[in-house]
Amino acid sequence: MKLALVGATGMVGEVMLKVLAERNFPVDELLLVASERSVGKQISFKGKTLTVIGLNEAVAAKPHIALFSAGGSTSLEWAPKFAAVGTTVIDNSSAWRMEADKKLIVPEINAHILTKDDKIIANPNCSTIQLVMVLAPLHKKYKLKRVVVSTYQSVSGTGLKAVKQMENEMAGIKGEMAYPYPIHKNALPHCDVFEENGYTKEEMKLAREPQKILNDRTFSITATAVRIPTAGGHSESVNVQFENDFELGAIRKMLHETPGIVLQDNTDTNTYPMPIYAHDKDDVFVGRIRRDETQPNTLNMWIVSDNLRKGAATNAIQIAEYLIYHKLL
Repeated sequence: MKLALVGATGMVGEVMLKVLAERNFPVDELLLVASERSVGKQISFKGKTLTVIGLNEAVAAKPHIALFSAGGSTSLEWAPKFAAVGTTVIDNSSAWRMEADKKLIVPEINAHILTKDDKIIANPNCSTIQLVMVLAPLHKKYKLKRVVVSTYQSVSGTGLKAVKQMENEMAGIKGEMAYPYPIHKNALPHCDVFEENGYTKEEMKLAREPQKILNDRTFSITATAVRIPTAGGHSESVNVQFENDFELGAIRKMLHETPGIVLQDNTDTNTYPMPIYAHDKDDVFVGRIRRDETQPNTLNMWIVSDNLRKGAATNAIQIAEYLIYHKLL
């Protein structure tokens, strides 16, 4: 098994290396790939020192799988080049997600649709993954009608520059700005760029991607995405209206029994999901489950997950594991 990691020196790339090691991913040859300015850099993996190579060299090596976490423009240019030599690309950017002929995969939900012909596979947006992990089992039983989601997203979702901005501000140091305003002691209702309809790209990803993953466009989602000064972990306040009524006990039981989800929902003991507890974990945490008393068949929830793990690195690696296990390479 020859695996290429494109974007190995970035935030998600570093987490991918960590997750590959933790999960004992079956790799015989690991190619660490980055932009020209990082070529030659040395990175340690499972006790070995590996040297970062460039994209041309990586394509020539014809890896079985390429995990991409290097931004949309790199993916658009290079993913087809890898696919042309027989490599299966699992891409973490937004470049291919809404393309009709590309599959958008959360393994627990829809990996079964993958075939050997899928040479470019899209990893969903981090906020989408944790949302659909919880919505999928509920949709199957009660049928989604409308979802209203407000996110509280970590600065790590923007990247190293944003984390550095927050750290500088906390230390009282003037430095490079990733955001148009300070993030320390602040909340920015501005994730990604604004589109013509007044929503940000992040908000529209949340509106569109779940429909594709669940293969159902009969329900609607509206979102407000907010950046908050936490270092890791995205949180979501979610209001879900179903076609059918439910019992809260049945909802809790279903979520508790769903692989990849951890139920933290006991107000008597102040037990509820928080980024500080989700950090460095692969699960999606859900709590504050309660009936919306203002309209029928409607539920409120609070969902938290580590955006760099299940929201990015872990989900991509789970896709790769599925391909290997089911002999789809």
